[in-house]
Amino acid sequence: MKRAVYPGSFDPITFGHLDIIERSAKMVDELVIAVLCNSAKNSLFSLEERVNMIKEITKDIPNVKVETFDGLLVDYMRQIDANIIIRGLRAVTDFEYELQIAQMNHVLKDDAETIFLITNLKYSYLSSTVVKEIASYGGDISKFVPEEIIDRIYEKYNVNRENTYEQ
Repeated sequence: MKRAVYPGSFDPITFGHLDIIERSAKMVDELVIAVLCNSAKNSLFSLEERVNMIKEITKDIPNVKVETFDGLLVDYMRQIDANIIIRGLRAVTDFEYELQIAQMNHVLKDDAETIFLITNLKYSYLSSTVVKEIASYGGDISKFVPEEIIDRIYEKYNVNRENTYEQ
């Protein structure tokens, strides 16, 4: 069975993430979205909230599973018997960083292969950080994240959706 891992913080999940999930799920038997538990990072959403949002948004993709992990990605991959890592690339600057990580993961687990997917051009500027900043000022995030989670994002910033700049 070809099992791949798409790791990340997904805080929150965006249309860019969803694009990578949908495309990579077609390439493997099982895609595990591995939500990173990073206590050093100050996340907007709790680990449980992020997992629940991703499960809700991906419920119609039958070969997608959502789990959490802590520690080294390669150790987690050994636990679930996976050897493929999925990573999305928005720009050349992403590639430089991701290449180093892919090479390190391959040294730590010699059968670990990283597949880089180029982000759809319409999402090349998109990041969770940008979404959070726009939402914090009451800006329209409807073009960046699935409808199911928009209100949850605004709630974190005590922004009433009726007072946003949505068109």
